[in-house]
Amino acid sequence: MKKLVLASAMALASICLVTAPTLRAQGSDQITIQNPAEFNAYQQASSQTDPTAKAAALEDFLKTYPQTVVKKAVLEDLMGAYQQLGKVDELLSAGSRLLQVDPNNMHAIYVSAALKKSQCLKSSEAQVCDDAAALAQKGLTVPKPEGTADADWKKMTDATYPVFHSAIALDLVNSKKDYKAAIDEYKKELMMMTPQQTQTGQGWVDTLQLAETYAKPGPSRDEIQAVWFYARAWDYAPAALKAQIEPRLEYWYKHYHGGLDGLDAIKTAAQSSLFKPDSVELKPAPKPDEVVHNVIQQTPDLKTLNLEDKEFILANGNKDDAQKLWTVLQNQATPVPGSVMEAPANVLKITAISTVATAKPKDYVVKLATPAACAAVPPAPGATAGVKAVQDYINANADKSDLASVSDIMGDTAKIKKLEVAPAVGTIKVAVTQDAKVNNAPDFIVNLKEPLSCKEAPAVGFEYKLQPADELDATYDTYTPVAATATRAATAQIVLRDGFVQTEKKAAPKRPAAKPAAGRRPAAR
Repeated sequence: MKKLVLASAMALASICLVTAPTLRAQGSDQITIQNPAEFNAYQQASSQTDPTAKAAALEDFLKTYPQTVVKKAVLEDLMGAYQQLGKVDELLSAGSRLLQVDPNNMHAIYVSAALKKSQCLKSSEAQVCDDAAALAQKGLTVPKPEGTADADWKKMTDATYPVFHSAIALDLVNSKKDYKAAIDEYKKELMMMTPQQTQTGQGWVDTLQLAETYAKPGPSRDEIQAVWFYARAWDYAPAALKAQIEPRLEYWYKHYHGGLDGLDAIKTAAQSSLFKPDSVELKPAPKPDEVVHNVIQQTPDLKTLNLEDKEFILANGNKDDAQKLWTVLQNQATPVPGSVMEAPANVLKITAISTVATAKPKDYVVKLATPAACAAVPPAPGATAGVKAVQDYINANADKSDLASVSDIMGDTAKIKKLEVAPAVGTIKVAVTQDAKVNNAPDFIVNLKEPLSCKEAPAVGFEYKLQPADELDATYDTYTPVAATATRAATAQIVLRDGFVQTEKKAAPKRPAAKPAAGRRPAAR
């Protein structure tokens, strides 16, 4: 998933600018400006009704009177103007300056934390996420201002604390990778909300984030809870996002239960309860080898299974069941739809042009000594480089065990008119199954029949699909079962040969209907 959480959360990330509570200074005394010129300048700036003009006037006032006794009030007004204008960077700057004057100003802490959290959602940059969490931790420790009524303080904390816990949780997921602690923070946040508040806006977003966090690999993974919160998020998802959530819900339900029977009942139950009641049970699936055996027995044509099911059988079936499937698959061609995990330059493509005019150019492929991302491979000599320069590059970068295959072009330069060399991609590693995508680990390795130039090679994260989109095809060659670990299920590493890419088929542009020549009528129909 190209970040399901990000796609959904960003759709609602703007709520922080809309719902920021008005938290003015509490219990402050009347302040008098003694300087008449300063007083007049303040009155003129603060009385502006247009937010653009007001922001400019207040900034000018602060430049003229940097030590003014009303600096706190000016910065609060400045935040309000920038919030009206939707200027995030300027709003953060005003909030930061206000916190230097009034470190416990809840309004500045809240708005700054909410904005930083929104930026963390969009970028996942560790420092941005850390900044949001630090502000949130600060907000949770701010004492009730003197003179503030308990009821007013409760309204304030009811509005701000859920956002603070959300920002801390997001940082724990994105920056710290502490999923157990993140789950605790999300639960604290959601427990502060009414059931209705968890059905929309931030509450809904973080219900989905909680499901994602329960699904993360490691000791905190809880498939039952992941299913429950995915179901709850699906129940109240905007129509456009239901289709993104449903595959995740179905995947984890099927992963735990073994099939989709009973899922509708879970969806219904999740509508009425944020947290799973003890009375709702999810039955675990049969053991993997039992599931495999049933599939083998009940599927007349094993070729019709999808790739994910085939990989599951090869990874989890007993020796006889896995071999029954492999006998059907081996040496057969197949599309390989999935996400590119690795596409390193691992070979050199070489073209030799002889001094003999009638001789055809000859192509060679040798392995790179050190496969690496295309951008990390030493640049090849340019088109104008001499033969000796290209030979030196090949000697320096090719796998020594492969040099014998190009010995006829690595000796006497008198017989060679020109040598061309370029790093190329000979293998594409793809994550096909959902497990592989979740763990960022390829499960299908495609060795290409003809290497792709670095310019043609797919970027990491590129999604191969089926025609008419870009399609990766190859022939089953070998497979190796990979045993389960404490953090991931059993899988199979499937190697395919003779891979090639069918590029996207663009629809032919529609031609406009021909117009009749001037002075002539269209033909009768």
